[in-house]
Amino acid sequence: AVELRTGYGVVEDCHVGCGYAISVCVDALLKPLYDAVLYGNAVVCAGGRGVPDAVAPVDVAALRCWHLAHGVAGAVKHLVVSAEVEAAYAERIPVLLKGPTGCGKTRFLEYMTYRMSRKLHEKASSSPSHDGIPLITIACHEDLTASDLVGKYLLEGDTTRWVDGPLTRAVKSGGICYLDEVVEARKDTIVLIHPLADHRRSLYIEKKGEMLEASDSFMLVISYNPGYQSILKNLKHSTRQRFIAIEFTHPPKEIESKIIAHEAGVDDNLAGRLARLGEKIRNLKEQDLSEVISTRLLIYAARLIKEGIPARRACEVAAVWSITDDQEVQKSLKEVVTAIFE
Repeated sequence: AVELRTGYGVVEDCHVGCGYAISVCVDALLKPLYDAVLYGNAVVCAGGRGVPDAVAPVDVAALRCWHLAHGVAGAVKHLVVSAEVEAAYAERIPVLLKGPTGCGKTRFLEYMTYRMSRKLHEKASSSPSHDGIPLITIACHEDLTASDLVGKYLLEGDTTRWVDGPLTRAVKSGGICYLDEVVEARKDTIVLIHPLADHRRSLYIEKKGEMLEASDSFMLVISYNPGYQSILKNLKHSTRQRFIAIEFTHPPKEIESKIIAHEAGVDDNLAGRLARLGEKIRNLKEQDLSEVISTRLLIYAARLIKEGIPARRACEVAAVWSITDDQEVQKSLKEVVTAIFE
């Protein structure tokens, strides 16, 4: 089992976290694919200029020294990504990604899809035209119906034509179907995925009286934000227990600073101050914030500042007004902003 996870630096926490965790170049050929594309999660450092493969417990201090000496975006030649998702894909096990807004769940899945597609391409030597694994993303909402997922008949002149929904297309094509913020969907719609998430791996199209067997390469992934849970919006146990769950969280300040610098293209000083702002806002327990600031919003603030917006103003529109409407809480958050950007 992999014990060390890292992205921009070495993370000693062995739990899955830091959704925005990687943005590194693998080699000159793959650099455009990795740079500014990946947030990633649960990445372990491996290979490249004497760095040992981290597929077993390694010397954390030695790796930290190596990172400080050589930097992250450059000499790292290989990435060893946490094996959970790849193992789940190989064993056809559905996956649940849960974590706060803007921590990198979707970017992580995009990266994993690319990574697994590349592995399949390398294995399929007899079919070099392999196009990879399709990733079909569905943004769930309260009006999402079974027909929206499975498909429906549409009028076309004097006749009707059946049009597959995104879930049906994923089942047929053997892609990864990603239901984003699944708790927003109606419960009677969520139940539709149950046969796909257990040993049956099948989808019943009621309007056509047809039963589809999922392709071997089909995978079902759902995500949700535990902070949104309530009595009315929660996953049933009958749904949860069909998935393995991977938890995401916000990255440590040191890593978040590097993420902000890379994603927004700002200097380390500004990125560090924004990361410190994020840390302080997340520690304001007494304010009873229903949702703390995300790494995404800190990146937005950095981009605004880079375009000439004053730092305090950029933080107000990205880090204060975006997360609360309570004027007293906004006042407290503005004081934090002022303390950091004097």
